[in-house]
Parts: sequence; C-alpha cells; structure tokens
Amino acid sequence: MTTLMPAAADDTALTTTHTARTEAFSFGDPEAVLDRREILDYVECWVNGEWYDPPVSFDGLARSFRAATHHESAIHFKAQVLASTFIPHKLLSRATMRQLATDYLVFGNAYLERQRNMLGDGMQLKHALSKYVRRHQDLQRFGFVRTWQQAHHFAKGSICHVLEPDVHQEVYGLPQYLSSLQAALLNESATLFRRRYYTNGSHAGYILYLTDPETSQGDVDALRQALKSSKGLGNFRNLFFHSPNGKEKGIQLIPIGEAAAKDEFFNIKNVSRDDQLAAHRVPPQLMGVVPANAGGFGNVVDAARVFARNEVYPLQAHMGSAINDYMGEEICRWTPYVLPGVDQAGQGGLV
Repeated sequence: MTTLMPAAADDTALTTTHTARTEAFSFGDPEAVLDRREILDYVECWVNGEWYDPPVSFDGLARSFRAATHHESAIHFKAQVLASTFIPHKLLSRATMRQLATDYLVFGNAYLERQRNMLGDGMQLKHALSKYVRRHQDLQRFGFVRTWQQAHHFAKGSICHVLEPDVHQEVYGLPQYLSSLQAALLNESATLFRRRYYTNGSHAGYILYLTDPETSQGDVDALRQALKSSKGLGNFRNLFFHSPNGKEKGIQLIPIGEAAAKDEFFNIKNVSRDDQLAAHRVPPQLMGVVPANAGGFGNVVDAARVFARNEVYPLQAHMGSAINDYMGEEICRWTPYVLPGVDQAGQGGLV
C-alpha cells in the first residue's frame, strides 16, 4: 500500500536542521587559600568590649608560620640561637626563653607572667601564649582570651610585655617579616600547585577541542556532562568517546601551561625564598640553602659573624632590657655567640 503525501507538503518540512554550536567551558571548583592582602588592610587597634583587638590576625600569623620552609626555618633558627646563648636564671629558665623568643619572632609580642606565692614572693616567670593574650582597654591589665566567652584576667602588674614597635599604634607589636608574608604564601601556593601538577599526571589542565561534524549536540552535551560531573582527581581520569564516522583530529586534547609550569615553578620558589631570607636577614648558607653557582655564598664563618653582630646582638639587647627593666634586676644575661673550634669565648667572640 502506498501512502501519498499531501501536495502542499515539502521535503524540507519533514527535516529538522540542527546547527552546531562552538562551546568553551571550564570545570573544577575553586579553592580558598590565604593569599590576599586583607591581613594588612587594617593596622590600628580597636576596642572590642573589654579588650583591644590586635592590628592583624594573630590566628592568621600562626597559620602562616608553617606556610613556607624558609619562613619557619629562619624563625626557629633565630629562636634557637637566642635560647642557646641565654644564661639560665632561677626565675627564668632556658626552655621559657625558647618559647618567649619564638612568640616574639612570630607575633612581634612576647609575654611573661610573674606569679606570686601565698607570702607574696615572686615565683619563676611563666610564658603566656601571645596568640591569645590581649591588652585591657586601660592598657594596664592583660587577659588570656581564647573566645569572647573565655577570658582569664591576669593580676595587674603581673605581665611583662616584650613587643616589636609598630609605626601605627603602641598597643601591640608587629613582626618584622610582614612585608615578605606574601612571598611565603606564594611559595606555599607554588608547592601546592606542583603537587597537584604531578598528581594530575604532570599537566596543568587541557582544552578539549571538538570539530568532528558527525558529533551531534546530544553527544556534546553528554561529553560535557561526563567531564563536569567528575570532581577532584577524577577530572583527569580516562574517558571513552566513540565516533564511528569521525575524521582524524576531529577531537583533540590540547595541554595548557605545561612548559610554563615547569619553568616558572623554580623561578617562583627561588625568588620567594630570597624575599623571605631578606626579611628575616638570615644568610642563606646558615639556612642550608644549596648555591646554584660554582662560587657559592662565601665563607660561612664570616656570614655567621655578620649575622651575630647585626641580628643576634640587637635581639638580645632588646629582649634583655625589656625583661630586666620589668623585674628591676638583671635576670636576663647572654653569652657571646661563639663557633666552637673557630672562636673562643672572650677572644674574638661573635658578639
């Protein structure tokens, strides 16, 4: 039986035309990192109820302490030198000095609590964590504030505050490395990117270029959904795509940023490392940095002498005078920074 089509009907009326569309999209969720300058947007202290808020986030400084290798190592290095050259006193132990020096170098503030016994006599000085110590609005009292609901009031006059002076306010101190904090965060970001770079198969992403005319819009939608539905490491797993009548190079995978990622990683790491060491003023040969040239960094003994005179001695003088002035007696004394076998104490010592 033959079916007759109406005369008015046209062949084109029975055909639906699909126009191919060029599409570009990206996938992968953004990740929040501490890489902005909000930490320096406010540099004055505000009264938050009973206590002064610090000019920068001390929690942010504590978390950024381990953001980069040379940032953390430089602080530990200077703290260990200060502790090793400190002469212990019955009121101040070497372990307490080690904690005090670390807090001072990380936060620009260090606190010692002078506790008293039942007879009113002074006991051994105890270290108070700078991250949580806050100054009262009368600037005479201090408190240990973990949250706004948990505040311990220290006895008036029982806290010795050693601070690094700031040009904007005199309530709290600020560390000297703030200008290099962005370099430390950049160094951390480069390391995290490199880890993902290797985990993802040594590539930094790709462009999926589809020009096969046999591919319908439904195929494109299905391919897009397959890519977008995968998350994390699955973004870079294998994918099967079947096109029976496809042409050569109808679908191409074009890597992006591969060569640049390999080269820029080392440049970023080296430049950010130099910025951090410059801010901490620690010679690279004292930090175990391997020189890139045949000449090296020079004589390590000379570098240690310069570091001791220009960095260690001023730190000793500043911290010692603050503690001794508070106590009213000399309990904080130091030995010269001496290299055994190279310098003799009292005869050409480093400080």
